[in-house]
Amino acid sequence: MTQTEARAAAGGRGCADETGPLSDVKTALSGFLSEFKSFQDDMKSTLQQQEERLTMLDRKQTQAAAGAARPVLSTAHEPETPHRKAFEAYLRSGDDDALRGLSIEEKALNTAVAAEGGYLVDPQTAETIQGVLRATASIRAIANVVNVEATSFDVLVDHTEVGSGWNSESGAVAETDTPSIERISIPLHELSAMPKASQRLLDDSAFDIEGWLADRIAGRFARAEAAAFISGDGADKPRGIMDHPRVDDATWSWGNLGYVATGNDGDFDATNPADAIVDLVYALGASYRAGAVFVMNSKTAGAVRKMKDADGRFLWSDGLAASEPARLMGYPVLIAEDMPDIASDACAIAFGDFRAGYTVAERPDLRVLRDPFSAKPHVLFYATKRVGGDVSDFKAIKLLKFGVS
Repeated sequence: MTQTEARAAAGGRGCADETGPLSDVKTALSGFLSEFKSFQDDMKSTLQQQEERLTMLDRKQTQAAAGAARPVLSTAHEPETPHRKAFEAYLRSGDDDALRGLSIEEKALNTAVAAEGGYLVDPQTAETIQGVLRATASIRAIANVVNVEATSFDVLVDHTEVGSGWNSESGAVAETDTPSIERISIPLHELSAMPKASQRLLDDSAFDIEGWLADRIAGRFARAEAAAFISGDGADKPRGIMDHPRVDDATWSWGNLGYVATGNDGDFDATNPADAIVDLVYALGASYRAGAVFVMNSKTAGAVRKMKDADGRFLWSDGLAASEPARLMGYPVLIAEDMPDIASDACAIAFGDFRAGYTVAERPDLRVLRDPFSAKPHVLFYATKRVGGDVSDFKAIKLLKFGVS
């Protein structure tokens, strides 16, 4: 065999050796490394996605916290906004198309009531007016206030004493007496205000027409209500506490308000002026005293706050906070300027649980009618609401009469 043939035979055996076990190991190792690299890439991608999600979540939380701390600059999404915008357009220019459109689309709101005397005031303005009425120095602040949809409100008072007693297991149970029910009907009356403004002022977009209107209406309503709840005669207005018959508390009967006399005509007793206040407090039943309030005007308050008891302590104490009322013998004092001054036989101080003793009934809606013709070049706004009031429990209120008897 030649050397060339020997080398060829040796080369053939070398190729056969490379396809043996060593080659299989190399192939398996290469596949393992490839799969491991793919696994590393998948893990890296998964970790990167999780990190991105955590970063995005952290950014959203930061934005939410910043949004919560930021003051609200717009209320365009609020439900009453369409009504408010339409109402403002009506006040400024008399354009009521938007209000009529709202009434068709949202019949439950009953927005358009022009045939009944005007359009319903938007909720925010109405709430502003109601807030002012509740905060004023009026009987309303301490009375029982109810909202009604009818033209009157009936209060039923049961004078019957329910039969009661201790009974044995086989003994007879006491029966309830025949009911004796008193019906007090409180009619609602129309209260109106008529502020006016120039058309030039209404055309000024910077002029807060709703705030101005709410302020004017609330002021007029508050003054009219306060006077009526004290001295109204019930003719086209609420009936006040001073319009009812007054009798000596010793001879009191239902339908009258009982009074305690000071013993001195037109003044407190010269020797013991504070005794009349004490007598007035304890003339009221114990069940009413827990929620009782004194009502008087500023002149009477000026005279009362100088009084001292037998130990030289003032009966009057001022409130510790700005919103807290002054107290007389521990009971709150409401300063109502429509109460009578101290004079001969005047009942200048009232004391009682007015939440039980006086009821204010009103319809919740407030209407405004725009009138550009009656007071040219001004525009009148005829605002109306319906309200009534009357004594609902004659046992719950007592009066102090500045007289001998």
